[in-house]
Amino acid sequence: MNAMSPTTTPAADPGALYRGRPVPRPLGWPVTGAGRAANVEGGVMWQGTTTQLCGLYPFAVSSGAAPTGVPIGHHLHTAEPIGLDPAEWLRQGLITNTGMWIQGQPGIGKSTIVKRLMTGLVAFGYTAVVPGDVKGEYTALVEHLGGRVVRIGRGGHALNPLDPGPLRDALARTTGTERERLQETIRARRLTLLEALAVIVRRAEVTVTERRLLGVALDLTVDGTRHASSTDPRAEPTIPDVVKVLTTPPTPLLDIAAVDTVLGFRRDTRELINTLQLLCDGAIRGLFDRASTVTADLAAPALSLDISDLDNDEDDVVAAAMLSSWAWAAAVIDGSVTLGRRRRIFRVQDELWRALRVAPGLVERSDRITRLGRSRGEISAQVTHSLDDLEALPTEADRAKARGMAARNAIMILGGMADKELDSVRRITPLTTSEAAMVRAWAAPPTWVTGSLHPGRGRYLIKSGERMGLPVALSLMPSERDLYNTDVAWTQTTPGERE
Repeated sequence: MNAMSPTTTPAADPGALYRGRPVPRPLGWPVTGAGRAANVEGGVMWQGTTTQLCGLYPFAVSSGAAPTGVPIGHHLHTAEPIGLDPAEWLRQGLITNTGMWIQGQPGIGKSTIVKRLMTGLVAFGYTAVVPGDVKGEYTALVEHLGGRVVRIGRGGHALNPLDPGPLRDALARTTGTERERLQETIRARRLTLLEALAVIVRRAEVTVTERRLLGVALDLTVDGTRHASSTDPRAEPTIPDVVKVLTTPPTPLLDIAAVDTVLGFRRDTRELINTLQLLCDGAIRGLFDRASTVTADLAAPALSLDISDLDNDEDDVVAAAMLSSWAWAAAVIDGSVTLGRRRRIFRVQDELWRALRVAPGLVERSDRITRLGRSRGEISAQVTHSLDDLEALPTEADRAKARGMAARNAIMILGGMADKELDSVRRITPLTTSEAAMVRAWAAPPTWVTGSLHPGRGRYLIKSGERMGLPVALSLMPSERDLYNTDVAWTQTTPGERE
């Protein structure tokens, strides 16, 4: 546009024509060769990624977002698309394990981002496993994905805590040291879960002597079941079988209790016997005291153990159901791997605080029961409202272990929360002043004016290590709104309600 006509341009100094003149107007100087334009078209806005535009506009700066994975939203500051796939992030060296800790106040969308991840990871070939869905929040999505939902409750399915699931088939196909390892794994899981259920019922720890008695009684029960398996090769020991051994104790049990008579043994161990008997006759009768009616099917894209029928029960009932469901799901995953049917797993533990707060020692036992992790090709998501839920655990040892459990997750996803909760989070992961202010602002609307969306809905801060967090805004597709909606009770009107 600044090329000048050869008849009017000074030969030696093209800039002489403009020197000394005031700054030109937007349309240029109205002289020949000065780039005069009668009309300037409006600019056209183009959008592209920083990878494409950085060569044209060198001042483009990326936020450092990792776009690989399930698309979960756009960066709040740069509008970059952000994906999340812990397995891919692990392969790229961004994280050291595939655990996720998801926390935020009720109603801001914790389960929404989990469901988005579930939908995307299932599309990537994962199997989603939801062991112990307390509120039935994932049932509709699992069914929509073509998965299987098993409802556990009174009059419904039963789950035998001593059933090894697919590990039984794996044991039958192995020999030598591998078989011995698998036998010890099954025994350790059974004994840990049996101890955990006893702790839940009595809301106190079992003694050292009681632990030895449970171990020996379990071994005797398993041996007895194995000898009787000729009539039922699929038979597995149950809790009533263990009670029967304890009420008719053989010599090894008498030796452990240091008594000479059956009457003396039953008198000294009545607390333990009555504790186990409550699992058969108490509030959870019929749920965990008989053979399992649940079968494993990891060929399905998703599997959920729905225990929402027990949601209104006492905490000990819910805790027993959750721990038993977690243990069963872990056995299913472990058994499939041992049998060579390796599947990538996305496991969701929601409302986990309800299982851990009931009695001392449950944090460590639940960790032993469910520990799988990266070596098994599993992505785990642990969901809770607040670290204060974990601070309400019975003992300081439990609280310390729970904080460690949260800290071991490589990825932390934070929703809106108050200052007190942020202080607890800072003990686990560093937050800048700006990050803390942003998460705090998502906790509540700034005014009492109604009609606007809650500022924390669909907004999350993804943290990992010392890196700056990724603030994400998640937008739902129309098809997702009904599937992910957890406020149906408030959003649906009933006859007689005011429109």
